[in-house]
Amino acid sequence: MTTQADADLAFGVFFRQMDGVFCIEQMFERLSAFANILGYPLIAYGSSKHVRNSHKGELRSISNYPAAWQLRCLSEGYDKLCPIVTVGRSQSSPLRWDQVYNDANTSDRERRIFDDAKKFGLMAGVTVPLRGQGGIFSTMSFVQREATEMADFEINHLQFAAWLFHLKAVNNLDSNVNPPRLTEREKECLSWVAKGKSSSDISCILGISVDTVNYHVKNAMRKLESGNRIVAVLRAARFGLIEVHYGR
Repeated sequence: MTTQADADLAFGVFFRQMDGVFCIEQMFERLSAFANILGYPLIAYGSSKHVRNSHKGELRSISNYPAAWQLRCLSEGYDKLCPIVTVGRSQSSPLRWDQVYNDANTSDRERRIFDDAKKFGLMAGVTVPLRGQGGIFSTMSFVQREATEMADFEINHLQFAAWLFHLKAVNNLDSNVNPPRLTEREKECLSWVAKGKSSSDISCILGISVDTVNYHVKNAMRKLESGNRIVAVLRAARFGLIEVHYGR
């Protein structure tokens, strides 16, 4: 079983390995290796718009799902029927498959997709909704071959990894763009966000109000042109504005 320290260390390695890599296949290979350490050997990235690959033109999706399951999805049109995609368009937090399965709004037809997936070895998973500029909506799914308890730290790391992959895939992390100027307090708040701390936690750590924490975080998000905290942290780290440490 992967511990949080192991996950922290693995993510740190993955984060550094992604630096300077722009080929989709190479990025996916590194992401797969990281997710496998956490116990999610099967992953799939799907985008509503083409993602450009400098070597092979444009790709809509990339996956290491079993070939038989990919053919099954294609023949049955599961990519258009899957409740994960439907629910994900209206949410930003990771979606655990078991929770979607048990949701009262999920139809029997949609549940059959999850039941069918298990026959092909996709026993349990979590999907991260991803949104980019220009109306791009994508999802990144991480799947277990054997259903085990999903720890919060695992899902948090997978969410960060999915966003890093997505941002690089749609070229939202342009190294030629001049970094924005963040105040020291904005950097400080983002640094704690990177460590998984909530606004309430940061409030206690820094001795300021929750409203003040949210004010600084939102200002940093605006300057970094980010729609959520995770993206803001990743962009700030890529620009060298904050340091993110994951294990030693």
